[in-house]
Amino acid sequence: MRIEHAVASLPANGSGPVFLLLHGWGSNEHDLPGLLDYCAPGADYASLRAPISYGPGYTWFGSWDYEGVPTGESLDRQSRQAGEAIDAWVADSIAPEHPIVVMGFSQGGLLAGEMLRVNPKRYAAAVSFSGFLAHGELPGDDELARLNPPMFYGHGSADDIFPKSELDAMNAFYASHTTLTEKIYPGMTHSINMPELRDVAAFLEHNGFVRPRIW
Repeated sequence: MRIEHAVASLPANGSGPVFLLLHGWGSNEHDLPGLLDYCAPGADYASLRAPISYGPGYTWFGSWDYEGVPTGESLDRQSRQAGEAIDAWVADSIAPEHPIVVMGFSQGGLLAGEMLRVNPKRYAAAVSFSGFLAHGELPGDDELARLNPPMFYGHGSADDIFPKSELDAMNAFYASHTTLTEKIYPGMTHSINMPELRDVAAFLEHNGFVRPRIW
């Protein structure tokens, strides 16, 4: 697996953060950059296209059990392959002095957390919109728990893509391996809403990844 397409606004110099954006099932690299206008305006970013074509868009996983969601060993394997491909792209494309905040939705929300596990020292924080968890252990998990980076996990109370047991597993793993902020949005389905973006903006500001806004 290899990442070959991205849209990016990368810094020419300095050492500020770069937002690594990972879209969901059937979408593309143009899906998420607009969210930064609400939670990290003017931020440098790289938004990657998943390498597998699916319908009018793309997917990070080539096979699944339902609605873009693999399970079991298949999920563990495909998540690790995607995470390693993303990490290779980052190594080739983003200077090491720039901390990286990974932000993704659904499949990309899973991979936002996965990047912390694949290479804990390289990724400074994660934002998972309606993500889920690959349950298999990774070599970086113990180091991740030691580093304990900030992570935001938001999902809707009416999201019927994942059973509650999967949401609980996501929370339990990252609560024990990161400094986790979890928010549940009443009535929201498998989506992102403005209250969530405001919470993400506050999370990013609190952790020093964006400057405080002066209204």
